[in-house]
Amino acid sequence: MKAVLCDLDGTLVDSNALHAEAWRRAFAHFGISVSFDQVLHQIGKGGDHLLPVFLSKDDIHRFGKELERYRKNLFQSEYFDQVKPFPSSRELLLKMKQAGLRVSVASSAGKEDLQRLKEIAQISDLVEEETSSDDAEKSKPEADIFQATLDQLGVAAKEALALGDTPWDVEAARKAGLGTIAVTSGGWSEEDLREAGALEVYRDVAQIAEQFEHSAFNR
Repeated sequence: MKAVLCDLDGTLVDSNALHAEAWRRAFAHFGISVSFDQVLHQIGKGGDHLLPVFLSKDDIHRFGKELERYRKNLFQSEYFDQVKPFPSSRELLLKMKQAGLRVSVASSAGKEDLQRLKEIAQISDLVEEETSSDDAEKSKPEADIFQATLDQLGVAAKEALALGDTPWDVEAARKAGLGTIAVTSGGWSEEDLREAGALEVYRDVAQIAEQFEHSAFNR
């Protein structure tokens, strides 16, 4: 292995529930009733893939962009300050670097949010390359974000692994030719993640850090 492509939300920072609540409130603002749990299991997708789950094509055309803007402003104004790093996020990336792995970020977050999330996770100085939703035509679960990061690194998919927390991460990575190490800290079960194709599943990044020598990252 030469490189790791890390997701952020739900993987290195505890934010999935906050994103889900912001989306739920945004849908409600436009008269669309969806439950917290319904939205939570779509987190990890970009808005281009999340909106069609709950809105018709006509609705997306009429107010989809406006709803996304409302959700973004709501999250940034009321929820961003509540995002916390998961324990050992920085420690894990340090172990990766010490093992000779090139660390990158591949996230469905926008570029502005990505910078702030890296600061929250205290990993800005450890990340070599990064790709946000602004750098890809399609978000996860399509391969674009992971493929763009691989291109930036100049590394073949067979020489890298992804780290993520949702089936959408696993699916996107697989489409890019990557295997995925997954964590259940984003709200998905081990069974869900293994069914999606994860190579290994851990409770959270702290558990990976504890067992790093025996993980796929160190082989």
